[in-house]
Amino acid sequence: MLTIYGIKNCDTMKKAVAELDTLGVAYHFHDYKKAGIDAAALTAWVAALGLDTVLNRRGTSWRKLEPEQQARADTVDGAIALMQENTSLIKRPVLQGDELLLCGFHSGDYSARLA
Repeated sequence: MLTIYGIKNCDTMKKAVAELDTLGVAYHFHDYKKAGIDAAALTAWVAALGLDTVLNRRGTSWRKLEPEQQARADTVDGAIALMQENTSLIKRPVLQGDELLLCGFHSGDYSARLA
């Protein structure tokens, strides 16, 4: 079964979930605003996809950080700790399965990979 990680009220998450539903794909939703996210998951994502893919440096949450906080993201360990403290810094959604790991969403992404 797939797990989709994100935040419930995110517009991109809503689009991604709608596409999964349309495809009839079973999934578990992990809301990391409520349930948090462990360092092991973030470490695996960063190792597989790269820090620039997982860490959202374009969003409002990033821009609201003080320069000293942003500087923590200069190292992988610092970036992971920062994303755990502020899960809005993780690009959404992250879709993970046995043989699949995707970060971010564009219409048609899932149908191309899961159909």
